[in-house]
Amino acid sequence: MKTKVLLVLAAILWLSFSNTAEAQKGIRVGYIDMDYILENVPEYNEASADLETKVQKWKVEIEAELKEVEQMRKDLNNERVLLTKELIEEREEDIFFKEKEILEYQQKRFGPNGDLFLQKKRLVQPVQDQVFVAVQEVAKNKKYDFIFDKSADLVMLYSADRYDISDQILLRINRASKRKQVNSKKEKKALERAEKRNVDQEKEVTDRERTTSLKQSEREQLLAERKAARDSIRAAKKKQFEERRAKLIEAQKRKKDSIKAVREQLKDDTPSDNEDGETNENDDN
Repeated sequence: MKTKVLLVLAAILWLSFSNTAEAQKGIRVGYIDMDYILENVPEYNEASADLETKVQKWKVEIEAELKEVEQMRKDLNNERVLLTKELIEEREEDIFFKEKEILEYQQKRFGPNGDLFLQKKRLVQPVQDQVFVAVQEVAKNKKYDFIFDKSADLVMLYSADRYDISDQILLRINRASKRKQVNSKKEKKALERAEKRNVDQEKEVTDRERTTSLKQSEREQLLAERKAARDSIRAAKKKQFEERRAKLIEAQKRKKDSIKAVREQLKDDTPSDNEDGETNENDDN
């Protein structure tokens, strides 16, 4: 580590004093923060989230297997006095092989060359390639002599913010990504206008868009709350109307049932013709 730092410093000093004109002009040095860049690349964050989901799944699987082994040990200890020597050895061998399988699975997922290491490497590599291309472009356009990675092995004991070109690199990466997504002439012109802005201007536009988006979200939330209030009032009124309607229908039904009952009663109380005839004959006799 120290050797690398000394070599870099020696190279800078040698270049600084090797040419008088260059020495008067000064060496342009910049640095990037790869961790900061990775945190702000959407594709990398999405892939990292997917990988984290896989990692949690692997951990759950390993934990379940370990619990199973622990249960096998408990069962063996509880039943040891009832088992023969051969059965005990057989159960212990099962536990040994189970533990070996778990260890192999752990190495496969989390070992030095395991799935986690390889997939992280695959995630970082495309972004690193984009960073490398962007660094070359910025160094050439801005005439930098050295550009370091703050998060790499080279230890930076002090670094002034004005030499940090991470935002410039991130801006170029995002623009390169947007170029691939352009489908119409309108989008192409908008991208061309955006690419003419520098980092500070881009930040200003981004902040303005973020503020506009926030206001739009707040307005949509307010409209949603108002709609919810209106819907609640309508629902309450509808419920009251349905309750009144149900009461009216019930009252009408009771009235109809009452009238029907009275008619049935009157019908039952009215004598029939045969009964009248028999009564008359009896009266004549």
